[in-house]
Amino acid sequence: MNQNNSRRDFLKKASLAATSFYIVPRHVLGGKGFTAPSDKLNIAAIGCGGKGWSDINGAWDNGKNNIVSLCDVDDRQAQEAYKKFPDAKRYKDFRVMMEAEKNNIDAVTVSTPDHTHYVVAMAAMQQGKHVYVQKPLAHNIYEVRKMTEAARQYKVVSQMGNQGASGDGVRRMMEWYNAGLIGEVSKVHVWTNRPVWPQGIARPTGKFDVPKELDWDLWLGPAKWEDYNPAYHPFNWRGWVNYGTGSLGDMACHMMDPPYRVLGLGYPSEVECSMTENWVGSFQQGYFPESYPASSMIHLKFPRKGKSDVKMTWYDGGLLPERPEEIPADVKLGDWSGGVLLIGTKGVMMCGVYGSNPTLWPENKLKAAGEKLPVSLPRVVGADNEGHYQQWLAACKEGYGKHKPLSSSFDYAGPMSESVLMGNLAIRSYFYRTPKKDKQWLQDFDYPGRKKLLWDGVNMKITNFDEANQFVKREYRNGWTL
Repeated sequence: MNQNNSRRDFLKKASLAATSFYIVPRHVLGGKGFTAPSDKLNIAAIGCGGKGWSDINGAWDNGKNNIVSLCDVDDRQAQEAYKKFPDAKRYKDFRVMMEAEKNNIDAVTVSTPDHTHYVVAMAAMQQGKHVYVQKPLAHNIYEVRKMTEAARQYKVVSQMGNQGASGDGVRRMMEWYNAGLIGEVSKVHVWTNRPVWPQGIARPTGKFDVPKELDWDLWLGPAKWEDYNPAYHPFNWRGWVNYGTGSLGDMACHMMDPPYRVLGLGYPSEVECSMTENWVGSFQQGYFPESYPASSMIHLKFPRKGKSDVKMTWYDGGLLPERPEEIPADVKLGDWSGGVLLIGTKGVMMCGVYGSNPTLWPENKLKAAGEKLPVSLPRVVGADNEGHYQQWLAACKEGYGKHKPLSSSFDYAGPMSESVLMGNLAIRSYFYRTPKKDKQWLQDFDYPGRKKLLWDGVNMKITNFDEANQFVKREYRNGWTL
């Protein structure tokens, strides 16, 4: 009996020892820097070239997560990703990938041209996958609204790829404004050096063979059919109405973010625009409807409850705002890519792209006060490097509703993107002409021109020029509706 008791005691202790061994955290067993497989996200990347390449690396996070699937319609664009992640499964059609990998992936990065953001991101969210989507969220206002609602409906963690939203600069600007250093703001100026691709040009012509590595039908996605032309792919798609969102879509989600965030803005109530027109000889050719203008100026008005309205002006194509009196003549406005000015009753706040290098003017009056002001808002760890990705990745692991606030979740990025795309709605409405019969060519230029468009943000509707509402959303090619 003593022998049996000893044997049972030995087995009990051995069992406890074995159990204790297995509940030791995996990072302890693996050593410093080890990430347990259960702590890694399985990520699918849709769009591998250009910005997609940096999004893939940001999501991979130096091996802290798995890149399990790669999808690109053009094998040439995906070569670097194929080489770095040879074990990732490869796809050209994201719909095929989402069906085949639906049980293998946790999150998706969307880095495709603007015209396919919506169908890709919606397909992912409908499967409950967390999404990181490049700016702007989508091609038009309606798509952005639906994506914002879908992130809530499907309870997924979302982030838009405007990395400056996680920067220290915009948070410092919020602290300065909240402390009243520049007083109340009613005027904002935002500008960019874009476009750096062709805009304000006629539709391209010519017949070209589709490269063997490219699936042109998939590249077009929901857009209407058009023959392949190198003027559209792989880069210059930004300037074309069917595929991109022009200078606004490229940079306004970066540049407008600081004032939008600092001032707590929502939907605009009105928009007005002017733009360059195209001349050939002595004949005015007007606006080429397939292409965004070479330069434009957009005026947005944002109502604020209990505060004065904010009037924001956007400039692109080399246009700049007037220099405020508070800023000396030899001080550069913004930086190489553009800038932001917040005009207050007590002073001026300025920053560059991504909210970088914020400054206060007049300097002799406000600089010292700005430097002394203590930090009161939490900062994003690694904001100057990969912090915007890492914030989203951490939230994906924590789970929807359990994670810390994100810099650019769709709840924030959606209304801000809609405000950006209001500018494009105004541009496309500027030269809209009702078809007329039996009238001379010059008489066809009976367009609204610089007409102020009044916007009902909640219902997504222009209330004083119904023809403009056709640009709130678009029609999809057969086979691409969700």
